[in-house]
Amino acid sequence: MRTATKTQLQLGELDIANIHIDPRSRDDIPQLLSGLQYLYSDNKLREAIFQILEKLTPQKVSTELGRPGMMWWKILVMGSLRLNLNCDYDRLQELVNHHNTIRQMLGHGFTDDDKTYSLQTLKDNVQLFTPEILDEINQVVVGAGLKLKKKDSLAARCDSFVVKTDVHYPTDINLLFDAMRKTLALTADYARMNQLSGWRQSKFNIRQIKRAYRAVQQMKRSSSKDEAKKQKQQKAIIQAHQDYIELARQFMVKSQTTLATNVADINLASVVKALEIQAFIDHAARQIDQIERRIIQDNKIPHDEKVFSLFQPHTEWISKGKAGVPVELGLRVCLVEETEGYILHHRVMQKEADNQIAIDIISETQARYPTLAACSFDKGFHSPENQRELAKKLDQVVLPKKGRCNQQEQAREDSDAFKAARRKHSAVESGINALEVHGLDKCLDHGITGYRRYIALAIAARNIQKLGSELIKKTRKQEKRRRDREKLAA
Repeated sequence: MRTATKTQLQLGELDIANIHIDPRSRDDIPQLLSGLQYLYSDNKLREAIFQILEKLTPQKVSTELGRPGMMWWKILVMGSLRLNLNCDYDRLQELVNHHNTIRQMLGHGFTDDDKTYSLQTLKDNVQLFTPEILDEINQVVVGAGLKLKKKDSLAARCDSFVVKTDVHYPTDINLLFDAMRKTLALTADYARMNQLSGWRQSKFNIRQIKRAYRAVQQMKRSSSKDEAKKQKQQKAIIQAHQDYIELARQFMVKSQTTLATNVADINLASVVKALEIQAFIDHAARQIDQIERRIIQDNKIPHDEKVFSLFQPHTEWISKGKAGVPVELGLRVCLVEETEGYILHHRVMQKEADNQIAIDIISETQARYPTLAACSFDKGFHSPENQRELAKKLDQVVLPKKGRCNQQEQAREDSDAFKAARRKHSAVESGINALEVHGLDKCLDHGITGYRRYIALAIAARNIQKLGSELIKKTRKQEKRRRDREKLAA
């Protein structure tokens, strides 16, 4: 049965509250560990976090049978490290196995140097968190940070940015290759499971599809002014595409024939794999249809019919008009950042625009932090309804209007308070950049659930690091005052 942490120290272990963290270090790790140490050392904060972590433990679990799972405190430390350092599981494994201070934070002493963590253990355990649990932990962390600052009312900044998904640049021909590659590999597995023939050369078949794909990929449209040459080149391009999709169709038929073959003792695993194969066949059929319409019929494919990844179907094609970044593949994430730099709340936006979520995200943030009294936005969040509703919820709304202002609106935007808050709003870009440096440049987890968990863990880890950074600054100031007193006494 999993527990939050050990209730009794073992021989050689050091109490987490007594771990020495070098305040002079400017690296990320000491800041993060300092924040974690503060959360663990404060009795109220530790109890609050452990109560949240215990929600992850199934209620109906035998305490007598089976191995005890990894403690939730360790998983929180490991997950925070992975996201805050923007590292992969291989580097995380090296850190938790060989970094002395991190091992102390995990609860290891000098008597268990041989206790190490395998790569798969790290992957399986860090992925156990849910976005909802991480959001609750984040609220505790932010509360601790704001208490240090002794702030009564809160002012915030709201903005959105794109967190990319781990996908390649999509074209209809490479998406077809992805679909066929998986179809052939999975069908070969299905045939082996059910002792069916005809798929011994599945790897060779994949290479055939790849050669046809490369032939299409390398075709270049003619830049010649000679109309005859242009037409000849266009015919060659069409022929290459036809050869590619014809080969794909042949293998699709072969795969469907295999799936239709009667199997004497079919099991659940075979049924699941058959459904997975059929899904990739459907993907391939869609891509073939789009290739024929685009290349052969010379039609334009509507944007809402396009798929940008077979493996990350939640991926969106986002054009925000940034210089040098024409397109980003991922999802928008909206942040509400307190003026001290703590991320109060966030929202993953699926097929939503900024002006559609402005009221909801402020309502959700105020439900967590009732003292939120002011917030600034950029023009993307503007709509007449948003202006009215946000004014009811907040004492100060800094939301510039799109387009020309009337006399009353111009007076509001020309006020000193509005201008001062708007100048400070750009600081949210610094917070976004810090998040991108600390894990949110690209989401490496798969699926929309993994995407939401990745975002929530990155934000919680960033706030823990922010808390640790403030504590280290405070320690440095105390050390400086102590040295100054010693110099005066001497």
